[in-house]
Amino acid sequence: MNYQTDPDSAHRPFISADLLPLGIGFCALYVPTVVHFADTLWQTDEQGHGPLILAAALWMFYEAAQQLRRPAAPRRSVVSGALSVMLGLLAYIVGHSQNIAILEVASMIPTIAGALAATSGWSTVNTLRFPLFFLMFMAPVPGFIIDAMTGPLKLFISTQAESIMYALGYPVARVGVSLSVGQYQLLVADACSGLNSMVSLIAVGLFFMYLVKRQRLIHNALLLVAIPFIAVAANLVRVVAICLVTYYFGDEVGQGFVHGATGVLLFVVSLTLMFVVDAVLAKALPSKKVSA
Repeated sequence: MNYQTDPDSAHRPFISADLLPLGIGFCALYVPTVVHFADTLWQTDEQGHGPLILAAALWMFYEAAQQLRRPAAPRRSVVSGALSVMLGLLAYIVGHSQNIAILEVASMIPTIAGALAATSGWSTVNTLRFPLFFLMFMAPVPGFIIDAMTGPLKLFISTQAESIMYALGYPVARVGVSLSVGQYQLLVADACSGLNSMVSLIAVGLFFMYLVKRQRLIHNALLLVAIPFIAVAANLVRVVAICLVTYYFGDEVGQGFVHGATGVLLFVVSLTLMFVVDAVLAKALPSKKVSA
């Protein structure tokens, strides 16, 4: 992304002392939230990526702010900015008091955007829209989405795992989401559905696109569309690997250390497939050369 400034007017660094009160206020509001998440939500396997999302978002904010310059007389949008802050604070109060994590996290976006609009204008907010949106990945997936998608995903994963194991010549049978491999029985749990890894991988994919900065919109769109399929494929590889380990080494090994270690396999397979898809798209859709 290019951060352009107006060369005809006096400018100063975006990060300056006059923004310190805003920074202090934001920290006073949201540091307790982050600490609470670190002690609760981020301790779970499903939301363990939360600290990484926060670190990536902070880095993107800093990287963009380093290149931004504020005019000496910026076009402030005080009224609309204040309304945005009020909306964010209302969402924060409701989310914090009712323990609704997604609302508490989402409140950061209008709060930050409104404060920036009131001090630097909406053009600055527009430039920082990507790291602002990225903050949403700190929040857990709403329960109704998990309930709607987990069951079908588990059934698909277990069905495909059965087909692969059968094609490889192993004695396998399936009842619902329960797989029988030899004398052992395995249950495809919610964590193996691919939904949580799908959200994490989408966040990683967006961060990757931010770093690589592909110029063609179709390239980025196709990569984003591919990510959910990559997550499901990687989870399928994980389930098949656990089935094979259990068949050869027993249920204690398959459901013990190896089960946790396959989480690393999932991440490696996902990243590898994402890089392969990106490379294929880069070859098929080369960036347009800009003539001098």
